[in-house]
Amino acid sequence: MNIIEMLHPLERKVLPFLKEEKTLKGLVKKTGLKEVEVMRALQWLENKGLLKIKIELKEIVTLDKFGKKYCEEGLPEKKFLTCIKDGEKTIQEIKEKTKLNNNEINACIGILKNRALIEFKKGGLITITKEGKLFLERETLEEKFLKKLNVCAELDVSSLQPEEKFAVEELKKRKGLINVNIKKIRSIELTEYGRKLLEKGIPSKEVIDSVTPEILSTGSWKNKIFRKYDVRINVPKIFGGKRHFVNYVVDYIKRIWLDMGFREMKGPLLLPSFWNFDALFVPQDHPAREMQDTFYIKSPKKGKLPKKELVERIRKVHENGYTTGSKGWGYKWEAKKAELNILRTQTTAVSAMTLANLDLKELPMKFFAIGKNFRNEAPDWSHSFEFIQTEGIVIDKNANLRHLIGYLKEFFGKMGYKKIRVKPSFFPFTEPSMEVEVYDPKRKEWMEIAGAGIFRPEVTKPLLGKEIPVLAWGIGVDRMMFNCYDIKDIRIIRKNDISFLREVKLWLT
Repeated sequence: MNIIEMLHPLERKVLPFLKEEKTLKGLVKKTGLKEVEVMRALQWLENKGLLKIKIELKEIVTLDKFGKKYCEEGLPEKKFLTCIKDGEKTIQEIKEKTKLNNNEINACIGILKNRALIEFKKGGLITITKEGKLFLERETLEEKFLKKLNVCAELDVSSLQPEEKFAVEELKKRKGLINVNIKKIRSIELTEYGRKLLEKGIPSKEVIDSVTPEILSTGSWKNKIFRKYDVRINVPKIFGGKRHFVNYVVDYIKRIWLDMGFREMKGPLLLPSFWNFDALFVPQDHPAREMQDTFYIKSPKKGKLPKKELVERIRKVHENGYTTGSKGWGYKWEAKKAELNILRTQTTAVSAMTLANLDLKELPMKFFAIGKNFRNEAPDWSHSFEFIQTEGIVIDKNANLRHLIGYLKEFFGKMGYKKIRVKPSFFPFTEPSMEVEVYDPKRKEWMEIAGAGIFRPEVTKPLLGKEIPVLAWGIGVDRMMFNCYDIKDIRIIRKNDISFLREVKLWLT
């Protein structure tokens, strides 16, 4: 395909000037186009291999508002010295005579004193030194540079003489005299292909860019050139709408549990410590309840405890084991500590609330929960004060560990993990307890992802009224997203980085 026939009207206008003009500013002036139109044409021509755009970063100096003022009026330190040249004066007298403001007076004193150009005498008088008089007679490097900059409007730091660079460094220390900014300088060079194309010449015939009803009805298209379109050229990437990847994962997990016959259980994010700790047999002096792990709420500080019978059973199981055969924790349980409101630290609190309100006639039953939890963690690449957890419980008189492992294998299989293994562990409210690991085929390593076990009698008997096996597990959803989305920093989950959200491919789609 003839590339000349594919040129856009903007490219046709810009290309002939590239024989002599190499700068963006010059092309804008010669073509009469807007800068954005010239830039667009240059980018298209570069994509076609007709030219190369080189970008060079340069440090450019320009005058700031005070720099312009001092070019006209002279530097304030010169005014200061001129004022005391014929006799010593107080600061107030100098201020009145020179009309310098407080900031300028203070700056002058600092500069002149450091250079030994003035001296302070008794009574607050300031006098000029011999060096100061000599200073008045000659033009300083700073003055010379400001005058040059005033004429040139801007200067490239790399092209300055050593004494001019020294002046720049001195002037940079003073507020509002000069600006030093990094500027992109674009230079355009035709490629060999581009030069050959220009030698052939660009046809002057009008090119039709798009067909309109008017062109068809009047027949003005006759004897005109139709621009051909290059289907190989890069086009802007279009990002369609899609679910936020976190919401997608949460909904995906919900669907798995529902398909497995589980019912969803829900609970508040803010609740009394009773449900989060006491009902789960976590002692009231346990380190996990301290401020470094838990967010306690200032207002409302306390919440309402459930019915007295349940609270009494929880008290007894903590103090003496209730009727579970356990000795409990052997301390005096306090209701006021259980009333303290917190942001829940685990979805297991929702499991406790669900067990306390069950109708045991409907057994066996199985439930799941998924939602946010909060812990007082310092955020970094692998920790967050907010995290998502999915929880599951199965209440069945015949339930055992084999059933528990079976549920977990089924769930993780649907999540894309084909290998699962368990090992003994300890959790405050389950016995036996186990850690669950899955094999990540991308990283080729085992990853700890969940804790599981059977609720202790100290948890189930007070909540249910009788001792029934309850399988339980908690799974870190953030940990799964961290690996499956190849996230290097867990903070990206809540950062809402638009570039990441556009590019990320939804999990298991």
